[in-house]
Amino acid sequence: MNENDVGQLLRESMMVVLKLGGPPLLVALAVGLVMSLLQAVTQINEQTLAFAPKAVALGAALLLLGSFMASTLTDFTHVLFDRLVAVGGS
Repeated sequence: MNENDVGQLLRESMMVVLKLGGPPLLVALAVGLVMSLLQAVTQINEQTLAFAPKAVALGAALLLLGSFMASTLTDFTHVLFDRLVAVGGS
């Protein structure tokens, strides 16, 4: 395994992190922004009003995207183990 292979593995791992973490973070950001605007317009400053919809939206996003996230992580793990076996065999 040379420097190019290590760099490629690092790049692939960063892409997997973005694929797994990006969508839930974007959902939480969007819901948080909408709830903040709603609180600013209505002048209701209640902490649970911002937290509850964000938690529900995040749970829904994880339910919808869970299979995609699991398959992405499984595929990356298989690639990583295949490369580890290839390095150990040479």
